[in-house]
Amino acid sequence: MRIILLGPPGAGKGTQARYICQHYGIPQISTGDMLRTAVKSASPLGLQAKKIMDAGGLVSDDIILGIVKQRLQQADCINGFLFDGFPRTIPQAVAINEEAIEIDHVVQIDVDDEEIVKRLSGRRVAPSTGRVYNIIFDPPKHPNKDDETGELLIQRDDDREDTVRERLQVYRELTAPLVEYYRELSFADDNDRPKYHLVDGNRGVIEICDEILAVLQNQ
Repeated sequence: MRIILLGPPGAGKGTQARYICQHYGIPQISTGDMLRTAVKSASPLGLQAKKIMDAGGLVSDDIILGIVKQRLQQADCINGFLFDGFPRTIPQAVAINEEAIEIDHVVQIDVDDEEIVKRLSGRRVAPSTGRVYNIIFDPPKHPNKDDETGELLIQRDDDREDTVRERLQVYRELTAPLVEYYRELSFADDNDRPKYHLVDGNRGVIEICDEILAVLQNQ
C-alpha cells in the first residue's frame, strides 16, 4: 500500500497518517524526517543537504528525490509507505513519476479555510510540558491554565490567525495544484496510475479515518 496524503495545514493529516500506517503496517514518511535521518547518517546526500540548510537555503528537488529513493530502500518499506508532506510541488510529483516510484493511492483531506483557522488559532500550549489544548474543541479546566501544572498557556507564533492565513495562502498557491495533477493522472489510460480520493475533513477524526480505510480497501 503506497499512499500520498494531501491536505492543508490543520487538516489532520498527521493524525490520519498514524491510523493508516498502523492499519497497514507501513511507515509514515515526511520530508522533514527524511532530511533529519539523512543528515544524521552523514550520507553524501545528507551532507549536501546539511550544508544547504546550515546556510539557510532550500534543499533542491534533486537532493530531496535522492533522499526519498534511499529511504524507500529500507526494510520497513517492503509492504509500502505513506508520504506525508511530500511531494509539495508539481515538479516533485513529476519527478516521482519519472523515477518510476509507484503510488497506489492519493488521498486528499479537504477542510474549509475558516474551519482550519478556527482549529489552529485556537491552539494553546503549556510551555514546560508541550501539552496542547484548543480553547474551542479541547479547552483546559481553568481558562488559559494547564490542567496539571497550572502554568499559563501560550499561543505559538505559527498558530496566530494571521500566520495561519498566510500558511493557507502558500498551500493554495504551491501545493493545491497537486490535487488537480493527481486528479487528472487518475483518469490516465495506465493501469499503474494512482487512484485519487477526496475525503471531507470537516468531521470527526474517527469518521474521517473510517472513510479513508473504506476507500482504500474497496479499490
